[in-house]
Amino acid sequence: MSDPSTLSATEAARRIRAGSLSATALTEALLARIAAREPAVRAFVHLDPALALRAAAAADASAKAGRAGPLQGLAFGVKDVLDTADQPSQYGSPIWAGHRPRSDAACVALARRAGAIILGKTVTTEFATRHPGATANPHNPKHTPGGSSSGSAAGAGAGFFHAGFGTQTAGSIIRPAAFCGAVGFKPSYGTLHRAGMKVMSESLDTIGVITGSVADAALAMAGLTGGDYGDPDAKPGRAPRLGLCWGPTADQAKPETRAMLERVVAAAARAGATVVPFEMPAAVVAGLAAHGAVMNGESADALAWEFDHAAAQLSPGLRERMEWGRDQPRAVKDAGRLAFAAARTAFADVVAGFDAILTPSAPGEAPEGLGATGDPAFNSLWTLLHVPCVTVPVGTGPLGLPLGAQIVAGIGQDKAALAWAEWVRQAA
Repeated sequence: MSDPSTLSATEAARRIRAGSLSATALTEALLARIAAREPAVRAFVHLDPALALRAAAAADASAKAGRAGPLQGLAFGVKDVLDTADQPSQYGSPIWAGHRPRSDAACVALARRAGAIILGKTVTTEFATRHPGATANPHNPKHTPGGSSSGSAAGAGAGFFHAGFGTQTAGSIIRPAAFCGAVGFKPSYGTLHRAGMKVMSESLDTIGVITGSVADAALAMAGLTGGDYGDPDAKPGRAPRLGLCWGPTADQAKPETRAMLERVVAAAARAGATVVPFEMPAAVVAGLAAHGAVMNGESADALAWEFDHAAAQLSPGLRERMEWGRDQPRAVKDAGRLAFAAARTAFADVVAGFDAILTPSAPGEAPEGLGATGDPAFNSLWTLLHVPCVTVPVGTGPLGLPLGAQIVAGIGQDKAALAWAEWVRQAA
């Protein structure tokens, strides 16, 4: 048999169901891959190979007993703002060093129920906001993997696991997935329950997955939720009508991103798509202008205990932003939330005219250095709109690092977003 660690999630799941691959053999292969590359990538903040192998043996036993789940034997990495009962949950902060919750986060519990193996906890920035961890880009360790889902994106890009849980408040799933050459899927807001997550922004935080392919993202989401996420590899009966949107932050797109999106648009048109450029209505632009006030104001509320009892252990950058958010009048947050609601209403009318929207995933290639994780300029808008977003790899930039194109659909149209994302990836 070829190296099982190179198998996609969909193929590994098929072989496990057929009995030609065991969860133990698959986990052993993935752990060997991790051992070879983890010293450079540093995707994990906690990894216990013995624990993972015990879980794999239990998965094999349940499969033999006829109790295999839809994700049986597949490997997950868990961003360390999501609780795990059998591994530390430290939220990227020294304040919570060694913390061991009593229970799993809901999404982790659902993954285990579906038969998945939790390989380990992946690096997050501090409380999924500021102060990056040590993780490097798997394509060039001198460059950031993005954040805040740094370890999940780098691990997925390096092939360490079949799916990594990520969370997004501004751009923390889509941007790092694009930087690492992976597929990032931020589902419609609230699709994956946030129980057991270190929530920072009630209005924005969304749990999603980072995988090696669109089909793997659909498989992971279906296994976690029982929902219908389709078969993105199946060719649709027609080409899509796509809206091309650079958005209010268009001036932040670097030359490689402009060239990439123009190339993708031309390829989609050759494949039969209708591509219509459009500008966002004023109400949507106003929603984006309110993003920072709502995000930082709500996050300051979420860190009230840490502020009152351990402020000295917050990084200076985070403490500064949270102090700003804390000091904003309540009316600012309330107005921002109303602006979000108005933006969603206006956007619903816009997206109704398209199958999906095509837009950048990030300003450009992953920046050099590990001191920052890049800019969410092309993500915050879609997060506040609560819509499903998918980034797919569509080539490389001048430094040879991955570039991603982002496909967006209306609220609840997650299956369509995945299907059209794969269509765009193949066309490009």
